[in-house]
Amino acid sequence: MRQRRTFPRVLGALLLVTAAGISCAAAAPTASATADATADPAVRPLGQIVPAPASVTPGGAPYTITAATRIRVDEDSRESRAVGDYLAGLLRPSTGHPLPVVDEDEARGGILLRLSPGDRALGEEGYRLQSGRSGITLTAHRPAGLFRGVQTLRQQLPAAVERDTVQPGPWKVAGGAITDTPRYAYRGAMLDVSRHFFTVDQVKRYIDQLALYKVNKLHLHLSDDQGWRIAIDSWPRLATYGGSTQVGGGPGGHYTKEDYKEIVRYAASRHQEVVPEIDLPGHTNAALASYAELNCDGVAPPLYTGTNVGFSSLCVPKPVTYDFVDDVIREIAALTPGKYLHIGGDEAHSTTHEDYVAFMDRVQPIVAKYGKTVIGWHQLTGATPAKGALAQYWGLDRTSDAEKAQVAQAARNGTGLILSPADRVYLDMKYTKETKLGLAWAGYVEVRRSYDWNPAAYLPGAPEAAVRGVEAPLWTETISENAHIDQMAFPRLPGVAELGWSPAATHDWESYKLRLAAQGPRFEALGIDYYRSPQVPWPAE
Repeated sequence: MRQRRTFPRVLGALLLVTAAGISCAAAAPTASATADATADPAVRPLGQIVPAPASVTPGGAPYTITAATRIRVDEDSRESRAVGDYLAGLLRPSTGHPLPVVDEDEARGGILLRLSPGDRALGEEGYRLQSGRSGITLTAHRPAGLFRGVQTLRQQLPAAVERDTVQPGPWKVAGGAITDTPRYAYRGAMLDVSRHFFTVDQVKRYIDQLALYKVNKLHLHLSDDQGWRIAIDSWPRLATYGGSTQVGGGPGGHYTKEDYKEIVRYAASRHQEVVPEIDLPGHTNAALASYAELNCDGVAPPLYTGTNVGFSSLCVPKPVTYDFVDDVIREIAALTPGKYLHIGGDEAHSTTHEDYVAFMDRVQPIVAKYGKTVIGWHQLTGATPAKGALAQYWGLDRTSDAEKAQVAQAARNGTGLILSPADRVYLDMKYTKETKLGLAWAGYVEVRRSYDWNPAAYLPGAPEAAVRGVEAPLWTETISENAHIDQMAFPRLPGVAELGWSPAATHDWESYKLRLAAQGPRFEALGIDYYRSPQVPWPAE
């Protein structure tokens, strides 16, 4: 039976907790703060956001954004100015205010974005927000922390701030202080662009949605049986032929290298790292159809537009296979500034165990040769994971004890884990049997089920320290447009993001569902056509 840590229930709407290196204040708002909030319903209580902050100290008068507000940034800091420009771009359309971005010493009050090299306890992504009548100060050790803090500031404002036309306001941020750092360094979402192709603009839209919930990794599943989606100069037919279709026989598509670089650039502007995946040695029919020599019999199979898995495999004994893999990894690594390169490794049912082990023994060093760290689906632990590699666990509650034990043993031997249990966080699973989109092979995954589990204690026998984070994959066998992404990712994605960001002691469904419900008007303002789960008390329309 899966072991599960039980947390005490959270009392009240705001829970203040202790995170590593951060001391927390009292959990309940002071009487004066409560009175202020009651007197002014335009003020969202401090910390009533998703993900839940680590430490919240409400109190004092709110700050009101007006036509006189300036966004002040560190002089000579391009990073803080970029975050300031981003914030101004968010707020100007709805508030109608000019919100100039100025050097810190050119004004007083307003919204100050400040990088503090000495605040090392805030780490790479932590921040401190202080709000009062005279202004707001966001402090971070690194630019990513300022950006995460901006998402908190954004959620403290009324949902109408997300609209692209002028709204009446007022634009008030509750008084008090938030100090916040993430629980896990890896907080990801995967978009499968192979089963159905999504354009650069569609990927950018998803990047923006992820940013609101402090997700920092975008995993792109770039190749599969149904389509190869990235141009490779040394093997051009991979994209032009292998990418020419998709599930159901549509036109498919692929990213040029410039397209891919634009996705990487845009993600970086939202402080997200792109993790490209080339799934190997299985899930390779698009490549096998493109080049006959990659097949053991030298015969290229037809392109595939169905949804079965496990039938394809690269020819492990052939030397050309490793020329192919080397070229692909070299070209993708050169385009990818991030640390990781995902090599898949799942459902290689047409590859013998011996061939699988031999293949992974040869391919993992190629990834290292080009300066990247291996990520593989958890079947990688059936071989010998490279030093520093991460295994992405997608098993279910019903996964065999032997398979779970194999992954846990690898974790005890030093392999890091990304947790993506399919019956918890696969965003393509149906919510209920009535859900029109999605699949149900892992079961039905309603909003509470996707949220109500503890990554640190999920996999029996795996050390808590081995868990590097969580990731919510969205496979696209039935997903082909933005509205489909919206329905399946929202409202489950914010909960997975909270599991990755917020301290374990904040984990409580009863309080979370209220904070999630308050996101409904924000989804609407952003044009996200979310699933109205009956488990969540959404505001009346």
